[in-house]
Amino acid sequence: MQDLLVAAGLFAAAFLLGSVPWGLIISKVFYHTDIREHGSGNIGTTNAIRTMGKVGGYAVFVLDFGKGLLSGFLAWVFAWNFLPGGGFAPGALVNYDTMLAAAFLGCVWGHIFSPWLKFKGGKGIAVAVGCLFVTFGWVGACLELLIFIVLVVATKRVSIGSIAAAVACPFFAAYYFLIVTFAPLAWLFCTIAGLTVVWAHRENIKRLRAGTENRIGDKKKKEHAG
Repeated sequence: MQDLLVAAGLFAAAFLLGSVPWGLIISKVFYHTDIREHGSGNIGTTNAIRTMGKVGGYAVFVLDFGKGLLSGFLAWVFAWNFLPGGGFAPGALVNYDTMLAAAFLGCVWGHIFSPWLKFKGGKGIAVAVGCLFVTFGWVGACLELLIFIVLVVATKRVSIGSIAAAVACPFFAAYYFLIVTFAPLAWLFCTIAGLTVVWAHRENIKRLRAGTENRIGDKKKKEHAG
């Protein structure tokens, strides 16, 4: 029970970290505008590039990506300070992998359901990628990125790449946390995170089904990930 409380505390800390709305902060501090009043109204990378240009947009990406990386550091701090053996004790229900996945889920949820924005936020892609570099390692994260890049290039739609990468997340998690190691809670947390990102793209999915989702390069843009 104590280990579960530690995981819950980590989730809360990662949620607060993920909730920092860098897209809104940068747009107001440096561009004297509200990113939510432009384009898709989203605070993520794609709308940030559209609203503030490449410099502002890439700054948002780096900071959101950084939130994901930092969540992994939080997982390490919590595991080594509060779990037996730093989370590597044999047979533990909550282990180091579980902590990484709990931080992943908390950070993604904080970004998508930011309490500072009335529980609204971005769509979680940049944050999730940062998280995956510590949760899956660089190989798994790069494979997720490959899925994203190939589909975006092939379809000219960021949302398709984003949704596909999110759908793939539970399958990668099954390999890492049910086959390579056995950490079922870690698999569950990663699966919930991936499905949440899919849910965050629900309007994109509706437009894709209706054939009205814009492509990269369209003059009038209303969409995408972030």
